[in-house]
Amino acid sequence: MPEKPKIAIMISGTGSNMEAIASACRRGSLDAVISIVISDDPGAPGLKKAARRGLAVFASPYEKGAAREENEAPIIEALKNAGVSWIVLAGYMKILSPSFVRTFPGRIVNIHPALLPSFPGAHAIKDALEAGADFTGVTVHIVDEYVDHGPILAQEEVAVIPNDTEDTLAVRIHEVEHRLYPKTLQQLFHEDY
Repeated sequence: MPEKPKIAIMISGTGSNMEAIASACRRGSLDAVISIVISDDPGAPGLKKAARRGLAVFASPYEKGAAREENEAPIIEALKNAGVSWIVLAGYMKILSPSFVRTFPGRIVNIHPALLPSFPGAHAIKDALEAGADFTGVTVHIVDEYVDHGPILAQEEVAVIPNDTEDTLAVRIHEVEHRLYPKTLQQLFHEDY
């Protein structure tokens, strides 16, 4: 039987996608091992949730004024020490440097709350609402050196309902994310896209 892929999950906030992935691993619907959960915010609620699940955690805040590569160096070291084969971005709100991406080529996956290439960036839900979009959605993609860009692995539409707010639309987007991300990772790790 092949060895389960070791993954790192990188978060910045509540870690809801991390929890969905961890639950899928526990259920066996995602055949992977979470080696480490990393955050740029030592106070991220998701780190506490990961620790309560018995997962290894690592926090490395970015120093203002330091180059991205300097801030990423401890993270890269932690990833290498954890022996991960895949990096799963799950609400990690820092833009990774080209050198970080080149260190793990084709091995970084991201989830984005829009149907890329529409609405890239940190405010995708707000941007979709302000544009008057009838629908938005979720994209899972391989990370390349550009922001919210790279080969798309999966997408699913989410309707924008009249009178939606960022919060109401976000709830429905998260429901899709929590289902689509583990399923797509399973296919990526074991069925060769």
